[in-house]
Amino acid sequence: MAETIQFTLNGTPQALVIEPADRIIDVLREHLNLTGTKRGCDDGTCGACTIVLDGEAKRACLLPASKLAGATVLTIEGLSTGAEIHPIQKALIEAGAVQCGYCIPGIVLELYALFTKNVNATDDEIKTALSRHFCRCTGYEAIWEGALLAQKYLKDKPQS
Repeated sequence: MAETIQFTLNGTPQALVIEPADRIIDVLREHLNLTGTKRGCDDGTCGACTIVLDGEAKRACLLPASKLAGATVLTIEGLSTGAEIHPIQKALIEAGAVQCGYCIPGIVLELYALFTKNVNATDDEIKTALSRHFCRCTGYEAIWEGALLAQKYLKDKPQS
């Protein structure tokens, strides 16, 4: 039976009717037309569907939409405001980590969740976060370099 849930998406309150079989990826892509959250493997292994749910990187293809109730969600569409891209996006582009781009929204949000919690994350913590994502284009070295550059940009960013 359908239910109405309320949650915050990219800073905006939402009220949405969902079905019990809906997953978060279905709600984002099909109900809200936010296609930056990519549908890849549909079993949580590729990381393309990563979102930030209550501060944690989560796989939208694995979670029932009911998990959205009362939650705060960030998708790639909500990461930047205005004309400037987020420093993580900038760093990945500058490092040559963006080729086809399919994996990038998930990687960006994984790094965002990690660095928001701890901008001083260790190399091992960054590698663990990146290990949750598949990329068929770059060979991963550019993604690694981009992650380190993103960390530098975020450390150097003036606090507001």
